[in-house]
Amino acid sequence: MTRERLTRWLVAGPPFVFMVVFFVLPALIMVAASFRIPGEHGGLAPLHEHGAWQLTPETYAFFFSDFIYTEIFLKSFLVAALTTFLCILMAYPLALLITRVPKRFRDVMILLVVLPFASNFLIRVYAWMIILGPQGALSAAVNRVAGAFGLEPVALLFSPVAVVVGMVYVHLPFMVLPLYTNLEKHDPLLLDAAQDLGANAWQRFWRVTWSLSLPGVYAGSALVFIPVLGMFAVPDILGGTGDILIGNLIKEQFLGTRDWPFGSTLSIMLTLMVLASAALAMRLARRSLAHA
Repeated sequence: MTRERLTRWLVAGPPFVFMVVFFVLPALIMVAASFRIPGEHGGLAPLHEHGAWQLTPETYAFFFSDFIYTEIFLKSFLVAALTTFLCILMAYPLALLITRVPKRFRDVMILLVVLPFASNFLIRVYAWMIILGPQGALSAAVNRVAGAFGLEPVALLFSPVAVVVGMVYVHLPFMVLPLYTNLEKHDPLLLDAAQDLGANAWQRFWRVTWSLSLPGVYAGSALVFIPVLGMFAVPDILGGTGDILIGNLIKEQFLGTRDWPFGSTLSIMLTLMVLASAALAMRLARRSLAHA
């Protein structure tokens, strides 16, 4: 083996082994489990029993035969899309602001963006139960405004609104950081050139800043959209009985009903959905780079 080939294996080997052990093998285990038969007391039945292999595609047939699971997938997709859209609306001005402040303040502002990660995830989500609770100032203010318009009081906690608020709060830093990384690299002379050519403020933003920041938008969207699809803790804590997403359903199949084959089937369908979303984000990012 030549030194060049050895160097290539030493560089690419560890990431390859990591992907095989922690991604490919678990995925193959899930695929195999999805064709198994559930055990009498949960889990999986023996693979070979009574002289025959205990394999069946019934879980996939059951999944495609009941529209309720498709509805949950669509609801999860819509929640992920709405969360991503709101994160873009909130993160873009913040990231743009950070790039335009003096450099001595940028590190502090970035630290403030990532500071929530210093505390436990569940503690931060439970804090929103207090904020959105009926005794909280936010609920009182919302109901005061609703009462002024003659509307009935609304409950923010244990509602779809609370789920989306929690999702946006948890994933907002994952949108800010890629956008900041992209916007920081923009050449300000491009804006000056556009202004010299007669472009107004909106045209300079839309045709220069926004166009050049699309790779950051796509990267941030992938970092937000994909985790939201499988998130179950936020709907469990802040959502109501009608706010079950695909992550909650998978968790219930494994830990509640202990139907591991059907839970594996749902996991495989979610994985395919995530891979399709990631492929779409990569394709859009490459197209934007090609036209940049």
